[in-house]
Amino acid sequence: MNVNQSAPPVPPYGQNQPIYPGYHQSSYGGQPGPAAPATPYGAYNGPVPGYQQAPPQGMPRAPPSSGAPPASAAQVPCGQTTYGQFGQGDIQNGPSSTAQMQRVPGSQQFGPPLAPVVSQPAVLQPYGPPPTSTQVTAQLAGMQISGAVAQAPPPSGLGYGPPTSLASASGNFPNSGPYGSYPQSQAPPLSQAQGHPGVQPPLRSAPPLASSFTSPASGGPQMPSMTGLLPPGQGFGSLPVNQANHVSSPPAPALPPGTQMTGPPVPPPPPMHSPQQPGYQLQQNGSFGPARGPQPNYESPYPGAPTFGSQPGPPQPLPPKRLDPDAIPSPIQVIEDDRNNRGSEPFVTGVRGQVPPLVTTNFLVKDQGNASPRYIRCTSYNIPCTSDMAKQAQVPLAAVIKPLARLPPEEASPYVVDHGESGPLRCNRCKAYMCPLMTFIEGGRRFQCSFCSCINDVPPQYFQHLDHTGKRVDAYDRPELSLGSYEFLATVDYCKNNKFPSPPAFIFMIDVSYNAIRTGLVRLLCEELKSLLDYLPREGGAEESAIRVGFVTYNKVLHFYNVKSSLAQPQMMVVSDVADMFVPLLDGFLVNVSESRAVITSLLDQIPEMFADTRETETVFAPVIQAGMEALKAAECAGKLFLFHTSLPIAEAPGKLKNRDDRKLINTDKEKTLFQPQTGTYQTLAKECVAQGCCVDLFLFPNQYVDVATLSVVPQLTGGSVYKYACFQVENDQERFLSDLRRDVQKVVGFDAVMRVRTSTGIRAVDFFGAFYMSNTTDVELAGLDGDKTVTVEFKHDDRLNEENGALLQCALLYTSCAGQRRLRIHNLALNCCTQLADLYRNCETDTLINYMAKFAYRAVLNSPVKTVRDTLITQCAQILACYRKNCASPSSAGQLILPECMKLLPVYLNCVLKSDVLQPGAEVTTDDRAYVRQLVSSMDVAETNVFFYPRLLPLTKSPLDSTAEPPAVRASEERLSSGDIYLLENGLNLFVWVGASVQQGVVQSLFNVSSFSQITSGLSVLPVLDNPLSKKVRGLIDSLRAQRMRYMKLIVVKQEDKLEMLFKHFLVEDKSLSGGASYVDFLCHMHKEIRQLLS
Repeated sequence: MNVNQSAPPVPPYGQNQPIYPGYHQSSYGGQPGPAAPATPYGAYNGPVPGYQQAPPQGMPRAPPSSGAPPASAAQVPCGQTTYGQFGQGDIQNGPSSTAQMQRVPGSQQFGPPLAPVVSQPAVLQPYGPPPTSTQVTAQLAGMQISGAVAQAPPPSGLGYGPPTSLASASGNFPNSGPYGSYPQSQAPPLSQAQGHPGVQPPLRSAPPLASSFTSPASGGPQMPSMTGLLPPGQGFGSLPVNQANHVSSPPAPALPPGTQMTGPPVPPPPPMHSPQQPGYQLQQNGSFGPARGPQPNYESPYPGAPTFGSQPGPPQPLPPKRLDPDAIPSPIQVIEDDRNNRGSEPFVTGVRGQVPPLVTTNFLVKDQGNASPRYIRCTSYNIPCTSDMAKQAQVPLAAVIKPLARLPPEEASPYVVDHGESGPLRCNRCKAYMCPLMTFIEGGRRFQCSFCSCINDVPPQYFQHLDHTGKRVDAYDRPELSLGSYEFLATVDYCKNNKFPSPPAFIFMIDVSYNAIRTGLVRLLCEELKSLLDYLPREGGAEESAIRVGFVTYNKVLHFYNVKSSLAQPQMMVVSDVADMFVPLLDGFLVNVSESRAVITSLLDQIPEMFADTRETETVFAPVIQAGMEALKAAECAGKLFLFHTSLPIAEAPGKLKNRDDRKLINTDKEKTLFQPQTGTYQTLAKECVAQGCCVDLFLFPNQYVDVATLSVVPQLTGGSVYKYACFQVENDQERFLSDLRRDVQKVVGFDAVMRVRTSTGIRAVDFFGAFYMSNTTDVELAGLDGDKTVTVEFKHDDRLNEENGALLQCALLYTSCAGQRRLRIHNLALNCCTQLADLYRNCETDTLINYMAKFAYRAVLNSPVKTVRDTLITQCAQILACYRKNCASPSSAGQLILPECMKLLPVYLNCVLKSDVLQPGAEVTTDDRAYVRQLVSSMDVAETNVFFYPRLLPLTKSPLDSTAEPPAVRASEERLSSGDIYLLENGLNLFVWVGASVQQGVVQSLFNVSSFSQITSGLSVLPVLDNPLSKKVRGLIDSLRAQRMRYMKLIVVKQEDKLEMLFKHFLVEDKSLSGGASYVDFLCHMHKEIRQLLS
């Protein structure tokens, strides 16, 4: 083997280069981080010193970034909402999994408080009994909560504790009111990934718990025993034409005249337990807890209820009593339990099929043969052995892959292996790359591919003897034999035209039309670029970046600039023939920053003055991208275009667009056209860009409709990003735009990339979601891929799997680094296979499941009516839960809703997806906002979708001022707000500070530097910098949250009962939304009805 022994540059993640023969660490990004101890591999057959446990400080998240809020801050009149319910501010998050919270007697209308539940010690033991469930029973006149304790205690690290109790007020789901009879303020997509409890059991783990509730006795016919066959499910693969039967059932009959609502509750049949499953019962008498403040007035004769795709029905004669929100699964509690149970120990990847901690938990990863969950997360870590079993369960089998994910400083970046001219060793048949999953036989002279079982010869230069266990004696000296993730240096055979690539280039293309000049955008951008060009991505410890830069300005015509270092002043060349675009100069257009510093600075000084008096309002768009691509083509390199654009391109040129915004199409079969590009020009252009390795990042600054659905086609298909700043004003949006720009320019990028996912025999990749282009069914082509982008892959069976062998995945990404080096990044993951449905449900990952479902739905709206997409999601969820109830749960009352423990948050998260702006827009949500959010979610990772669909709500005034810890979150519901407190809400794109009307004067003074609540400026975007503990703590928390997110989150201060409060309530996703979205409680009841229909 040829060995690369040159001392490589310092890697970007803070590790010094380990001194191993044949490989070194990769490096990306801007400035190198602080050095950390080297992590060399140890000698053969001993523990790997490279996997030393790092100190347990939290995992640093991504630098800040931001996008425009999905919902524009329209001045929606505030609903007549009272705040009498804010007294329950202390009961925030529902029952704990480890100890049942005592209800505060004075704040609830219940009788005796709930009895505490003693958790059982967590032990490691094999699973055997079927999964258990938390069961909730509710009667119309009263409520009884009962539970079934796990048949076996949960394994160490599960973080579940005793089951959660749910109680339903009614099995009836309210019928829809007239759509559009009131402002449709729809909650935008929520939080990134916080849902189900992530499990890390051993191969065989204790059964999970589950949750359930019971419909009222009077709520229609009882569900028969679970003996019938589960109706064949409508999978995600094809959208149903009509799902009315699955979406809505007839309303339950009204109570007969004279029926009294008082008296003792009628208890439901007690849950049945197996002998080894001791049960406990919790009883509550009286009403169902405090009611919410009244919803805003409706024009219809009865309140508009959530719409699930069903037709409006008659009003209910008697309003049903509410399910107690504190008795249903709490995302906050699940997240907190996982942090407490799994945040302190490293996640070791050496065991096949382990479910990782939740994405909301800070944990360290030790790579011991499987890829880190930072690179790959799966919807299930136990795959059904047969396609019939998979169809029965209806759980989508998918993986969310983030090939270039950034790692915290405590973890080593993938090592780079150089095999010289021979290149990486591969299977002769399936072309899988050498990895720890391969088996060496015949004394090491041959190896058997674990993906296709082909037996291959080992080249002489790669030969090594085996030890007594059949393992190569140099296994721990080779990353490709001991790690789940690593890189190979590619040979010339992996390069276009058998020629090593040149370093990539960045081209900045600036709109200089009237709108861009008037807002101050051009001057701001040119001033920022002077310093930003010093921070271009560089390899390791290189003194300067290898990336070259070029500049173009445009309105109706294009202006190219020669900034060659030998010139005293830059030269401008104008191309007015935009119909036949060409690049007028080659030499001097793409230059090295350090060599041409003076000329570049002069150009950036002159551009704002040159166009200061322009009156040109029309712009072109497609010719600008064409020009950038042609420039990269002429330079024979890949690269990225940074486009700064302000208006709809209406000038006469290819790609000219017209204003087609029409809100009348919403809720019609033609609504899908709002998401489709209005011309095929941009798809063709995107295909040419991908072939050239030309990635496009688009920064939009619209004052009105710009057709984001069409303009985002090229960024979407080339692996780029879209940033949107509606009604841009320098004084308000400068910080957000510049932060996003800095991060976008400096981030890790792989250019001219091709990704392929290989699987072992029995399953195959069938569908892909994300920002990329595919010219065939297997290769994902990306002109650019950064460390924030993901590709979601769906798998299906093509043969029977074997429990012993499991299922294997290998993701191979071929790309060009920032220094022009061609590399292969490999990620491997081994999953378990099962013949029992209980094992499948026990090892699911709800956060990843929601990520997949959201991307599926957001892509489906391109071709199907939104109502059909929503119905499909509801039916799919009902089939998943019905299958669990039928095949895995203990026998129990027919009226009980039983949720798998790993999926007990599936209903609340799915409801958030259904209520999102794309699938159920409010009246103030623009068409461009919906298109923007749709393309944004398509490449989000699991952590982003978690906080995006279920925002975090943090009380700012309840934790000690001297505490450095993040305040504990509360559930995203108006009921959790107290008028005497201040709360911070974030969803990855937006940041709100909500101030209650009864906040103490001293707190107001400390935070806002005003003497009273009335003097606080509503809509304030910057908190004053004050020298007191509260101000320092809140500003520090805001900075910390921004640093964790992919985009900069703009701050908005909202006062209680202010007109901006409607925008804030849009994000309280457990409540009913003004656009008709169901509350969490109502949706849970609806899901129960759907499941009962399927089982009956």
